[in-house]
Amino acid sequence: MIRIRSPWPTVVLHRLGGMVLVMLAVSFLLYGVLEIDASAIATKILGQFSTPEQRAIWLYRNGYDRPFLWRYAQWLGRFVTGDWGRSLHDHVAVRALVPHRLGASLALCAITMAVTVPLGLGVGIVSGLYAGRWLDTVLSAAAIMATAIPDYASCAFLSAIFVVGLHWLPGASTMTDGFDPRQMVLPASVLILYCAGYLARVTGAAIRAEMGRPYVRTAWLKGAGRGRLVLRHILPNALAAPVTVIMQQVPWLLSGMLVVEIFFGYRGFGSLLYTAAMNGDLPVVEACTMLSVACVTCAQFVSDLLTTLLDPRARGVFAPRPAAPPQDAPAAATGRTVP
Repeated sequence: MIRIRSPWPTVVLHRLGGMVLVMLAVSFLLYGVLEIDASAIATKILGQFSTPEQRAIWLYRNGYDRPFLWRYAQWLGRFVTGDWGRSLHDHVAVRALVPHRLGASLALCAITMAVTVPLGLGVGIVSGLYAGRWLDTVLSAAAIMATAIPDYASCAFLSAIFVVGLHWLPGASTMTDGFDPRQMVLPASVLILYCAGYLARVTGAAIRAEMGRPYVRTAWLKGAGRGRLVLRHILPNALAAPVTVIMQQVPWLLSGMLVVEIFFGYRGFGSLLYTAAMNGDLPVVEACTMLSVACVTCAQFVSDLLTTLLDPRARGVFAPRPAAPPQDAPAAATGRTVP
């Protein structure tokens, strides 16, 4: 009897192991860069007018007299268990600062992706299906313009039009009086412009490449309907690249939000990291950086799995395959002739 086995658990575990190794490497580099100079940390916390004796006492009480690897292991253990330390600037637990600011950024990210995915895919699909026509030219030019403008320029450009010129939208997104949807429009629009434009370009290129495949021409000659050909064959085979781009927008959104949140005064995760870096708030910087790395590695992990499932050339990785027959199987079952 043939047993069926699939290697997908091994593939998933292998990639999860890679994620853990990446996060460990980043955590070691992060801790080494920020905390290898213990005397500088003591001076930053106690002030430049503190005496060497005061700094030595502080270093001893906080465990900085121990070897670097020991301190790193202790810090990593506390971080994994949820003890992220106390903010040196706000004098509160870091875990009390991060969730609210992270939630605000995730809300902005959700709005951005909710508009970016259908808009970018739709524009790219239409551009690819009408390749070489005037509609493709107009949509491709718009996508190129959207991706060519930097974030800070888009912020200033949209503010000049909708805040200064038309007076339609507020120029700040501080949310001091509670959640205001109007204050989300400009920050989300800046992020949507680039994300949707880039996704449209990649989707259009993938559709055009798939339209030139021999199987598409053969299906046309055999009289296959346009809708059936596009939905059943072209789109499934062309979606691998756009799905990868969608998941890889996460690192760009993290950096793009930093610019957008600072420009519009939006109190999110990016502005928290920027403020902590400017104030030398090491516990907050370390926590925000590790959470950012976790988001990026998780997005990359999901992107790899979706690409493997969508790409017909890589789909065999998850396909079940028969196990090797036992050593004592009869000759007829193995297909070999008995000498």
